[in-house]
Amino acid sequence: MKLALALFAVALSLNTQAQTLRWASQGDMQTLDPHSQNEILTNTLNNHIYESLTRRDKDMRIVPALALEWAQSTPLLWKVKLRPGVKFHDGTPFTAEDVVFSMARLRDANSPHRVYANAVGTPKAVDPLTVVFALEKPNPVFPEMLVNLFVMSKRWSEAHNVARPLDFRKQEESYASINANGTGPFMLVSRQPGVKTVFKRNPAWWGKFEGNLQGFTYLPIGNDATRTAALLSGEVDFVMDPPPRDVERLRSTPGVQVVDGQENRLVFIGMDQSRDKLLYGQVPGDKNPFKDLRVRRALYQAIDIQAIKTKLMNGFSVPTGGLTPSPLGAYNDAALESRLPYDLAAARKLMAEAGYADGFEVTLDCPNNRYINDEKICVALAGMWAQLKVKVRVNAMPRALFFPKLEKYDTSLYLAGWGGGSTDAETMLTPILRSRGEQGVGVANYGGWVNNEADALAAKSTVETDPTKRQKLVKAALAGFRDQINIIPLHRQMIPWALRAGFKVPHSPNNAPSMDWATGK
Repeated sequence: MKLALALFAVALSLNTQAQTLRWASQGDMQTLDPHSQNEILTNTLNNHIYESLTRRDKDMRIVPALALEWAQSTPLLWKVKLRPGVKFHDGTPFTAEDVVFSMARLRDANSPHRVYANAVGTPKAVDPLTVVFALEKPNPVFPEMLVNLFVMSKRWSEAHNVARPLDFRKQEESYASINANGTGPFMLVSRQPGVKTVFKRNPAWWGKFEGNLQGFTYLPIGNDATRTAALLSGEVDFVMDPPPRDVERLRSTPGVQVVDGQENRLVFIGMDQSRDKLLYGQVPGDKNPFKDLRVRRALYQAIDIQAIKTKLMNGFSVPTGGLTPSPLGAYNDAALESRLPYDLAAARKLMAEAGYADGFEVTLDCPNNRYINDEKICVALAGMWAQLKVKVRVNAMPRALFFPKLEKYDTSLYLAGWGGGSTDAETMLTPILRSRGEQGVGVANYGGWVNNEADALAAKSTVETDPTKRQKLVKAALAGFRDQINIIPLHRQMIPWALRAGFKVPHSPNNAPSMDWATGK
């Protein structure tokens, strides 16, 4: 009998170990404060701890989360019924006051999520499980905007002096940087920035686990070869970003599986179009060449996007001239999706017409652990633009330095990406393409461009509730930003995930794994 019990204990231990997944990627999450950064990996990991009122299912549809139902009472009033019986990880009951508190925290000037929090209006607690949102203007995508507005415990936040989100631009730290208390399917065990973050299953979660994981550990591994080697040796179980050059080898490796799909994310080039003189560059006459449409068009037409796709991305990119994370955002309009032709002769002519036949010098800011081959893309672009006599210094850095730099508008030229679960154009129009304004409008317009005509069309589209009229406005706005080349689109990423045999993580277009769906044998 004792032997049988011992064998059962060993078997149970081994099974539990197999149900703990080790997840690796090239970079680390920025912070555990869910309101101070709007970056996909940070949001993805925080989303296991913190929850929003709505969430996306495997088909990217909006489904209930902390909210059971929502209904529009008037064009400017939404009534949201909350899920009963939900508790934070410290045992505190979740109530409407936590929603009101969290929305106020999200609207803080330190939060890049404020553009969305402002768009869903001001909440008021009617009773412990009912919140009414009063909007200043109609919002045709109200339920979508609730998805990444994480709810924090009012009591916990005030007790630990984190009632405001930390100011990430100043590299501020707070109790919420390395501690967490949400309502989600997993609880924080420990956080060692740059080393590992450990999560365990929340036994009191209100939801139903589709997977069987008892926990997972996130491990940032910056070096591509090291990350692949860790997967092959069994040191990690899941790599979210295997290097494109290794994917075919991994497909044919026994004990390894690869799943892939197109991500809802646009990778693009942004340019400082606000200053009269570049912060980082040497230009004849001390001018800002990016203010000239001819220069922006020349840089665009000097990009051999097919060479980037075949030689650098190994086919794991979909070149586009579109300005939305998904072609659905432009209603699959072929004209809005088409690229300007690669034409080096035309690009040189434009440079000469603009007075820059002999080029200029500029620094290109680039992350080296955020997007697939991000630094390599920047190096490739530098080589292509050299044919226009534009001397580009690639300034590559980890995401932890890159994003605060951009958020301070401390850049002249940069590579960035934008996307997530939403396929609607609004996710790009208001935070990225529109001019910087109040309530977070243009919060990620790091180049400071101003396109008044397109901006006005985009502003109208955000409050237009008639689908036909809204489609017309969205298309016209995108065409306006496209014509002025306020950003230079490159491609949408194809995202391969690599896993050890015995593990299953459902792929998603937002490149955000949900470990409550994952299984391990």
